[in-house]
Amino acid sequence: MTARLAGPLLLLALWQGLALLTAGRFLIAGPAEVAAWLADQSGLVLRALAVTGRNAAVGFVAGNLAAVLLAALAALWPRSRGGVLALALVVHCLPLVATGPILRVLLGPGEGPQIWIAALAVYYTTLIPLLAGLSATPSGWLDLVRVHGRGRLAQLVHVRARAALPYLLAGLQIAVPAALLGAMVGEFTGAERGLGVLTIRFTRALDVPALWGVATVAAGVALAGYGAIGALGRRLGAPPPPVILSLGAAPRAPWRRQAGGALLVLLAVPLLWWAAIEALALNPFFVKTPAELWLALTSAPDSALRRATLAGAGLQTLAFLLPGYLAGLALGAGLAALLALAPAAGQVVTPLALAMRAIPIITTAPLIVLALGRGAAGTVAIVAVMVFFPTLVACRYGLAQAPGRIMDLMQCHAAGPWARLRHVQLPAMLPALFASARMAVPAAVLAVTVAEWLATGRGLGQLMALSASVSDYTMLWLCVALVTLASAAGYAAIAVLERRVLAVFAPEQLVR
Repeated sequence: MTARLAGPLLLLALWQGLALLTAGRFLIAGPAEVAAWLADQSGLVLRALAVTGRNAAVGFVAGNLAAVLLAALAALWPRSRGGVLALALVVHCLPLVATGPILRVLLGPGEGPQIWIAALAVYYTTLIPLLAGLSATPSGWLDLVRVHGRGRLAQLVHVRARAALPYLLAGLQIAVPAALLGAMVGEFTGAERGLGVLTIRFTRALDVPALWGVATVAAGVALAGYGAIGALGRRLGAPPPPVILSLGAAPRAPWRRQAGGALLVLLAVPLLWWAAIEALALNPFFVKTPAELWLALTSAPDSALRRATLAGAGLQTLAFLLPGYLAGLALGAGLAALLALAPAAGQVVTPLALAMRAIPIITTAPLIVLALGRGAAGTVAIVAVMVFFPTLVACRYGLAQAPGRIMDLMQCHAAGPWARLRHVQLPAMLPALFASARMAVPAAVLAVTVAEWLATGRGLGQLMALSASVSDYTMLWLCVALVTLASAAGYAAIAVLERRVLAVFAPEQLVR
């Protein structure tokens, strides 16, 4: 109990200390000031929270239901697993700040866009742990079901589902803050009420206590949901799973088969895109086909200008994205390794990391920009913060998977903490690090585009905001396509690097 209280108390102390150190600079509002503002504006905050919470809850249910159905399809029809993962990844890489305006014009006024974006934000974070859990079922159990003449459906219902329950609950915990973030991003696109609307209003007014108040409420709600699902898991007797973001490295396949699979996905996505437009009879003014986008880039009268605009904005975004992404990974993994050398400190820092992870980036982005400015430092810091906390939590999970017998053996041979960390714990952490690195690619893109949309006024985020404001839906769809392709390519590049690194430093971690 003391360790659990130490983290929140330390967070409050650091918060109050930073507020005192920066007094007069209008950067940080302390806990007392935030509490006073929340008490004074409780009606406004509660009304906004009710709207955002409702949309996040509906999106949470819809997105997780889609994840369960996709995972069940992959379990019942194993050959579909690769296609399910590939298409799910492409949808996951869609830039939320750009899909919001598109959904707004397609769905019209109301809360539909917020719910859709909340669902898009959560389904992949549940799908990956769930697939890992379904794959982690002991083969002896499956053989027993098969011996009794039952098929894959019986295996799924009676064996795989029970084995995957801890993974599902862990994925649902991660999905709670993601759903709240998605609902708030959806509110950027013309909503009239909600925490996202308040964030925009207070950002424009530079109302620092109000921004801290909204961030505190959002973090509190996310942590409450996270804790409630954790309590449900403990009540059901579901132990925390090992690394929950990793499906393991895929078995090595001939390069021709890999190239063929990638080509198949590249062909399938535009075809499905075009088929959806035709089947739903979507308005061609708002929705552009792949062929129209290709012509806009290659043969239209303004194609050269569009290419130059996209390239310039993309390079601006990349210049901030890469340093922030790498810094977040390095800081998260490095701090996790240091905490492995000082386990007592980890009991205090881990709750802090979970708390900071629960704060939606759109509420902290304006505060970081206020503190560090609209230049490179502010944007890089926003991306690093988005990547850092999930990486820290994932790497802590990975370090805990170090084989206990080997750790005991090294200790018996007088190996020190640094030797055990270097030779046993770090190799055990690598799958978690790479899994987090893959998942962090779309998250980093979201962070940098949100920062550009809200605060910095440059890069692809600003280009998407400008395109939406002037109804240039061709450019908006081009931005969506570019960001999606770049995110998926980054994800795939991390997967290739993962196999190469694990083959050298942790070959036993490869799935064969």
